[in-house]
Amino acid sequence: MLGWRGHRFPEMFGEMSRMSRMFDRAHGIERSGCVFPPINVYDDGESFAVRAEIPGIDPDALEIQATSRALKIKGERKPTNGDTKVSYHRRERDHGYFNRSLNLPLPVDPDKIVASYKEGVLEIVLPKADDVRARRVQISN
Repeated sequence: MLGWRGHRFPEMFGEMSRMSRMFDRAHGIERSGCVFPPINVYDDGESFAVRAEIPGIDPDALEIQATSRALKIKGERKPTNGDTKVSYHRRERDHGYFNRSLNLPLPVDPDKIVASYKEGVLEIVLPKADDVRARRVQISN
């Protein structure tokens, strides 16, 4: 089947991408430049909250690492049953290893970080370090 403007380029790029992922997996390479999982980072003044959409992943298979200035989320989305025995008409939900890292704008307290997973959304709350939290200053007379 010919794709975009009568060329096979879309099919070739799809095959090249699949081959690249297979090569990476075979050699233990983790891609960190991907945009999976998509994340939002919020700042409520006291802490940062990171929400990552990771549907279909066992939360026990996730690895979260944090320092005072960085967060890393690693894991793998396994293929669903039958992925290797079917022909796809459209395939937008990928599987494989992922590795997302982000630098935090202010230091956090790694010992107070908590994570939860509900309905495919991973939420990580990273309380800011005490010395960078805003404090109200009283004016003396």
